[in-house]
Amino acid sequence: MNDVESGPAVHQSLPSPSTRRRRRAGAALIAGSGVFFTAEFVAAAAWSDPPYSYTHHFISNLGVHGPTTAFGQFMYSPLAWVMNTGFVLFGLITLVGAVALGPLPGLRRLLAVATATMLAAGGVLLGFFPGSGETPEGGAPDFHGIGAFLAFIGGNVLAILLGGSHGRLGFPRGLGRALVAAGIVGLVSIPAYLAVLDSGAGVLIGLVERGVVYPFLIGFIVLGAALRKRGVTDDEVRR
Repeated sequence: MNDVESGPAVHQSLPSPSTRRRRRAGAALIAGSGVFFTAEFVAAAAWSDPPYSYTHHFISNLGVHGPTTAFGQFMYSPLAWVMNTGFVLFGLITLVGAVALGPLPGLRRLLAVATATMLAAGGVLLGFFPGSGETPEGGAPDFHGIGAFLAFIGGNVLAILLGGSHGRLGFPRGLGRALVAAGIVGLVSIPAYLAVLDSGAGVLIGLVERGVVYPFLIGFIVLGAALRKRGVTDDEVRR
């Protein structure tokens, strides 16, 4: 008798498909940024002579085995393959997370998927075309540079779009505002990065570049954790 009565209660306590989907999306967002930070840490730790500097060296230097010199920086990354694999996996996993999110209005979902695709394409280009600073032969495109700016713009705009959709996605307004702020900080940091790069001085250029990417990377981890903690139902979203 008790077993029969407990059946519906157990069934009702199970998360809905939409809740499970949001939790999977949250896990992917955490994993994507986690892959980036892990690959960066491992590759940087292996670069010991001289030590890699997070404030001076470009992020992309970690994907250049070398030894070579470009943009006034010595590049020698013994575990370059780790960073390049991290670039690719980070972009693709984040795309999976963005696609799994919902429900969003048609245009906003289209924009979110488009910017996540930009980010993923950027990660793939960064991984397959390391930034050695060598001029492409025969007027070939600078695929590494293209990849960097696809990732810069795609990641920050995606953070703004997701932050502005906090109501639909079921996470707190404060987190939504923080995501929007993170995206704006990243976008504003792009011209600052270009200015330091163009100056040739290279002062703290690694730190400025991380000002472009770290805000949205951290934002995705926090968003993913919020989605994992509280997966809202379709009825809650429609209210």
